[in-house]
Amino acid sequence: MSEVSRVLKTFIAYMKRPDLYPELGRKIIKNTLNRKNAFKGKEKTGSWAQSKAVSQHEAVQHLFGADTASFRSLYADILTEAAKKERECPVKMGGAGALEMIYFACEYTQANNVVETGVAYGWSSLAALLSLKKRGGTLYSSDMPYLAQDGDQYVGCVVPEDLKGFWKLFRFADRESLPKIFADRTAFDVVHYDSDKSYNGRFWAYQELYKHLRKGGVFISDDIGDNSAYQDFCEKNNIDSVVVEFEGKYVGIFIK
Repeated sequence: MSEVSRVLKTFIAYMKRPDLYPELGRKIIKNTLNRKNAFKGKEKTGSWAQSKAVSQHEAVQHLFGADTASFRSLYADILTEAAKKERECPVKMGGAGALEMIYFACEYTQANNVVETGVAYGWSSLAALLSLKKRGGTLYSSDMPYLAQDGDQYVGCVVPEDLKGFWKLFRFADRESLPKIFADRTAFDVVHYDSDKSYNGRFWAYQELYKHLRKGGVFISDDIGDNSAYQDFCEKNNIDSVVVEFEGKYVGIFIK
């Protein structure tokens, strides 16, 4: 599909969904007037992240006192089946991410309530749900419909049926989903951000999510090297964040 065809298909899909009009307006502004803002501070944060970066194994051991290898051995069959479902999915939606970090964050906090933004195949959702199931907890997820790819039915496709009873999925942009989620649950044990990559979108969501993270809870954000939103947020709130280098990208994580 050409770029013009993709944009046109996305626009038509938005027009059929009045509930998504607010996000359509934000996207138009972001991709025209605020285009440069998406990468604000990228070079600064790239240097900052590189100077602090450790491996996922080191971060999990340091923060949670756990060995990442145990996750892969404990859930080998489930992860193998999930990988098979991803391969069979006709829509491309992104990689698995730092699953061990998410799982052990939930284990460390003995999480009963987790909120994430961004679902795609559902790898991060799977990692959180494997822990939440032990305590009968709930994962709240915010994820925009895949309007240009006809991919809605595949969102979360790697999550097994027996885990879906512990999952509440809100199919809107973060600015619409998060208020709905916070109306249902006001405090969370773990926060995982992996949605809007723009500076403004990140900074707004970080502030909202941080307010609803309990003291002692864990905050995780993927792709923090895209711009300086995460670094600026941490500096504004005097947060000493751990930075993890994972598959050529940076993930930020701290305990509140």
